[in-house]
Parts: sequence; structure tokens; C-alpha cells
Amino acid sequence: MRNALIPALTSRVPFPAVRWLALLALCSAYIQGGLVKLLDFPGAIAEMQHFGLSPAAPMAAAVIVLELGASLMILSGRLRWLGALALALFTFSATFMANAFWQVPVADRGMVMNGFFEHLGLAGALVYVACNDLRNSK
Repeated sequence: MRNALIPALTSRVPFPAVRWLALLALCSAYIQGGLVKLLDFPGAIAEMQHFGLSPAAPMAAAVIVLELGASLMILSGRLRWLGALALALFTFSATFMANAFWQVPVADRGMVMNGFFEHLGLAGALVYVACNDLRNSK
């Protein structure tokens, strides 16, 4: 059954389009975040200050460039591995700063813990994209 199913799927599914849409979905939070910060730069500065990042304005600008630039790299295929690793490292680092569930009272921990592990999953998916891109470029 499985052997008959694979040719049927591969002949009907437009894999390049599905792959690109999957990459777009993976980058969607970074594109949205970068655009929101870009369109509300004072809000982006306030976010950096909230997390104790200083100097806040250059940090906000760097995050905007990272989120939008790395997403563009992933979607365009130009140095996809580098964009994916940059976002993975950013996400992994940021989740420890923004979703430190172990510092939250037990009664409020659930949502923060969920966010922490969702972001770990994003970072893992981005590392997978980088590995896949490097393997396919050989």
C-alpha cells in the first residue's frame, strides 16, 4: 500500500510550491514581528527596554534586520542555511529571556512554558532547514 501511495502523491503534489509555503509558514512569525517593529519603532524600543537590552534603539534595529533579512534569505534560497541558523540562534536565545517559565509562579506557568517549548520547536525546525540546505548544496 505504502509503495503505491508514494508515486500517486509525488505525481500530483507540487512539491516546490508546498515546500516554499512551508518555509513561509516557518518564517511568518519573524516576518510579522519584523514588520510590526518596523512600523512601530518606539514600541520596538520599549520591547528591548522591557527585556533589559541596551542600547535599546540599535538593538531594535538589529532585531528588525535579523527577522526580515534572515526570513528573506530562507525564502529566496540565497544562503538559506545561514538565515535559518541565525533565526534559530536568535529564537533559542530569546526564548530563555522571554519565556523563563521556571521564574514564573506555578499558577501562571502554563502559558509561559508552552511558549518556551513552542520556540524551542521553531529553533529546531530552523536548524533542520539549515542542515537540509547544506546537505543539498553538496
